[in-house]
This record gives sequence, C-alpha cells and structure tokens, in this order.
Amino acid sequence: MTEQNAKIHETAIVHPDAIIGAGVEIGAYTLIGAEVEIGDDCWIGPHVVIKGPTKIGQRNRIFQFCSIGEDCQDKKYAGERTFLEIGDDNVIRETCTFHRGTAQDEGVTRVGSGNLFMINVHVAHDCRIGDNCIFANNATLAGHVHIGSDVIFGGHAAIHQFGRVGSHAFIAGCAALNKDVPPYVMAAGLYAKPFGVNSEGLRRRGYSPEAISAIKKAYKIIFRSGKTIAEVIPELEELNQQQPEIGILIDFLQHNQRGIIRA
Repeated sequence: MTEQNAKIHETAIVHPDAIIGAGVEIGAYTLIGAEVEIGDDCWIGPHVVIKGPTKIGQRNRIFQFCSIGEDCQDKKYAGERTFLEIGDDNVIRETCTFHRGTAQDEGVTRVGSGNLFMINVHVAHDCRIGDNCIFANNATLAGHVHIGSDVIFGGHAAIHQFGRVGSHAFIAGCAALNKDVPPYVMAAGLYAKPFGVNSEGLRRRGYSPEAISAIKKAYKIIFRSGKTIAEVIPELEELNQQQPEIGILIDFLQHNQRGIIRA
C-alpha cells in the first residue's frame, strides 16, 4: 500500500506489499522489498536497497547506496524470519549497512530515534541502539552489541560481539573495544582504556555541576580504587542516594558479563 502523496521515482522498484507512508520520497533506482514499512515523511535517496521484514519510523533520511534490512553475515543464519526496526528522525548517510537479527538472539535488530549514522557505518545483526547517538564514518558494530543513548562513537571505532556501551559514553576514533564501556566514560586506544568522564557532553545535555561531580567520584571508585565490580557496587549505591544519575552506572555494572575496560 502506498499513500497517494508519496513521491516515487519512475525507476524505483517498490514491492506491492510494501507499506509506504504519506509524504515519503523514494529516489531513482531504489529497491523496496516485500514486508517493508516506511513511515510518513521519510526521504529515501537513490540506489538504496531496503529488504524486509523491516519497519522504519517517521521522518528518517536514508542516503544513496545504503543496504537496510539485509540478511545477516552470521554463518548460523539459515533463512529464518527475522526483523529490523528503526525509530524516527534518524539520518543514515551513504553506504551504511543495517542487518536484521538472528533466531539465536531475539530475532530483531533495533535502532532508536534521533541518531546520526555517518558514511559507511555497519550495524550488525541483533544490535540494540538507543536514541540521539552519533556514529562517525566507518564505525563498526559487531553482532549482539548494545549501545545506550547519547553515545558518540568515533570514526573507524569498532566493538566486539556482545559488547556494550553505556549511555553518554564517548568512544574515540579508531578505538577497539573488547570489553564493555560503562555510562559516562570516555574510551580510547587499541584495546580501549578509560580516559575520564565525558564531562563536556554531560554539560551540553544539562547535567548539573553536582551531578557531574558525583559521576567523577563514581569514576574514581570504579577505575582507581583497585576494587572489583562487586566491591564498588555498595559504594555506588550510597552515592546514588545523593545523586540519582549514578543509578544507570549501577545497573550497567550489575549486568556486566564481559568485563569492563580497565586502565
């Protein structure tokens, strides 16, 4: 079903079962497959391939030569019915690749809203990405990776399968992540190490000086005390009673399985 006011270039191929919302524009030589749903006011550039089952929200902009919703690159994948879900107001620049999930996980790759994916970003199968993140050119997410919200991921940075990056973290360009990066932390290097708190990012997002001070104190407890994760949790819980912003740090560490980056 295609809304009457959608603008589809005469050379584009849109499967009759695709659902195309109001105000959608689809460029030349773009291919929209079966079981694809594109929300209102999206702009799809030329030479884009979108394969289903894929659901795309409203006001997304997808630039030329992107591959969205393709089968994953996991050798275990045997053609199972899996999904890709993308939220609203994302910008997906040239040659990005987003793959659907696998039956070995929850069967779905999920991308939130308000994100910017610069040129040639790869989002592998079963990834989870929050809102308002920035992924610079050639950033690479392996399978089953979880990224929080308000994360900045530098150019050519890469993260191992099943890795996690907490909200408000900053990942420097060319960083290689083989361990988890807790919320608020800046990480850089091969393999990545912690380099303090993303204070500037927090200030830009309206965090108070008191909250930032508490987060810095939590950082020192986690990374400079020489204690294990289990040992620092009670101290963080005490700090959380004064500043609730510490709560997402506690939750992240309590669900840690791969270990976190260390200096």
